[in-house]
Amino acid sequence: MNIESLTEAYKTGRDNQQRAIFASLFILGNRLQTSFDKVDPFVTVKQFMVLIMIKQVPEKVLDLTSCGELLGCSRQNVKKLASALEKKGLITISRNQKDKRRSDLSMTMEGERYFQSVAKLHSKALGSIFEGYSDDELASFFTILMKMYAGVERLEAIEVEEQGGKQDE
Repeated sequence: MNIESLTEAYKTGRDNQQRAIFASLFILGNRLQTSFDKVDPFVTVKQFMVLIMIKQVPEKVLDLTSCGELLGCSRQNVKKLASALEKKGLITISRNQKDKRRSDLSMTMEGERYFQSVAKLHSKALGSIFEGYSDDELASFFTILMKMYAGVERLEAIEVEEQGGKQDE
């Protein structure tokens, strides 16, 4: 079975479409990870996402917990990714001066140089993924994806409520 036959089988009906979208997100995530890991063999795409998160929060230091929240993964997973980046000399992990429980992440000069050196490579890869989209399609896709984040947040809120209710019993 190929993706076209799966698409054909699930293209009608809201329930089928929801299932197909959900499954496709996982499949696409895996395929994107595999493809981008081949684009840049020095840093995995997950490690690169940590670098992006550090780069996007320049006015304040990013800690492991906050980075995990942004990436949708645990503090422990971010710690593994960050440790690998630190071994490569791209970031530093240091204890926060005000709160010793926090571990802060910051980009090194080597990390900045690396980031700049692969920026064009990653832009080219992203461009090839989205080259078949018009500006309007890309804007619509972005809007829909942001709505999906809201849906995930609703699901997370339900899970938290249910866990709180179980603890009260």
